[in-house]
Amino acid sequence: MKLTATAIDAQAFADAAAELLTQGGDARIIREPATGLNQYFSQSRPSSVIAYASSTANDISAPAFDHVCRRIAEIAPDLTLSPAGYTEALEGLRGRIRDSYSLADDVEIVFSPSGTDLEYVGLALAKEKAPGGIRNILLGADEVGSGCIYSARGQYFAKQTARDIAVAPGEPVGGRIPEKIELTNVPVRDDLGAAWRPESVAEEVDRQVIEARGADRHTVVHVVHGSKTGLVLPSLEHIDALKAKHGDAVSFIVDACQARITTQAIHDYLARGCTVLLTGSKFMGGPPFSGFALVPRAAVEAAALMPIAFCKIFRRGEWPDNWPDVDLLPRESNLGLLLRLEASVFELERFQALSIERVERVVLAFHAAVRKAMVERLGGRRIAPYAPGERAEGDAHPIEMRTLSTIDISRMPGQPDFDDARRIHRALVDHGVRLGQPVKCVRLPDGRWGGTLRVGLSMPQVTAFDALDDAALEAQFERDMTAVAEALEKVVTA
Repeated sequence: MKLTATAIDAQAFADAAAELLTQGGDARIIREPATGLNQYFSQSRPSSVIAYASSTANDISAPAFDHVCRRIAEIAPDLTLSPAGYTEALEGLRGRIRDSYSLADDVEIVFSPSGTDLEYVGLALAKEKAPGGIRNILLGADEVGSGCIYSARGQYFAKQTARDIAVAPGEPVGGRIPEKIELTNVPVRDDLGAAWRPESVAEEVDRQVIEARGADRHTVVHVVHGSKTGLVLPSLEHIDALKAKHGDAVSFIVDACQARITTQAIHDYLARGCTVLLTGSKFMGGPPFSGFALVPRAAVEAAALMPIAFCKIFRRGEWPDNWPDVDLLPRESNLGLLLRLEASVFELERFQALSIERVERVVLAFHAAVRKAMVERLGGRRIAPYAPGERAEGDAHPIEMRTLSTIDISRMPGQPDFDDARRIHRALVDHGVRLGQPVKCVRLPDGRWGGTLRVGLSMPQVTAFDALDDAALEAQFERDMTAVAEALEKVVTA
């Protein structure tokens, strides 16, 4: 039955939107029937849960949900969308993303069902640059998505793709993806959780590139711009030095999947020929899962033929028209992914309309509330997103980078380790609180990973809080963080 955009059918559109937002992805997006939540404990409708979980996954905001319902009425009132309509809608999103970040038309955009799938874009760009294969360098493998360990090797990471094709995690994607992909990890923190100095990380990357060149391998370096704990490594200065020394033997993929990145930073990376990966489901605030890669046109034009195996993962409209051999991809539509992207770009546009001063006012109030509740009240320790003695570097981070606090809770009663933190993270949901997942970044004296939790703002939260005056803003954060602290006190000792 064809739905119409009338008040009578508003509930039908809302129900359709909630269902579609969970389709067209891998198994991580599926809701548990009993709870209505996915494996990250988020749902596909606006929620009243106290959620500071933007480092992991969001519930869709009420304004974005309304926008999605309107878009269904406009482009797919019968809940179907032709491949041509899908391509046209994605092209519209490309224009809106370029406008939001003030990007030139020569920046191409690849859409993806998740940030994990975006890793394949980097491999496609590098796949024929050296006969010895690819050395793929991850910085802080524990601080990127767990599935990226597979996709960065050119392997499937789930039991099904976004095209609903059954695959096996760890199985090579194949089909023009190099068989020789060597994945190496460069640690970004020591055992106490302190970040390594940027020059130390750059020196290790340089050593790895030299070694790879000796084996006739091309090196792909994953620049981390906003790791799970807020690190930015290596610096632009070190990227320039590596490019000057190694030339075409090295390429750079910027993992900005947290989307805690400024327009200027995106421009700086693109000007250096880097590809920038972002997701719409973290700081951007859209529902899980969606992503897009910003690729300099010169890199697309120099790319080798599209890997045949991408037919199992991507659809034709999701890739630029000028990508070599792009027409081998199936001409299908993915209405669920389109709607998730619509929600994310809607939030991006609202956030980008705010002045830096207005954003900073909200973020500083957030920091004060987190410090009072998580550090002063509970005795947690904030994991610094910079090396010891480099506070000035951290203060120089763009304000978006300061929307995330990683809290070491291993000094709380019972000295929670990483496994305890996962239990605590789940138990908080039952108390109406959702935070970012624990991340492995602190070692306990016996070698176990210490417990952490992450507290983060999202673009829609910043936009909503911006409407409050100073007193109301402080009071709102006070109420929220007090509720978080009270819930933590209950579940830590449970």
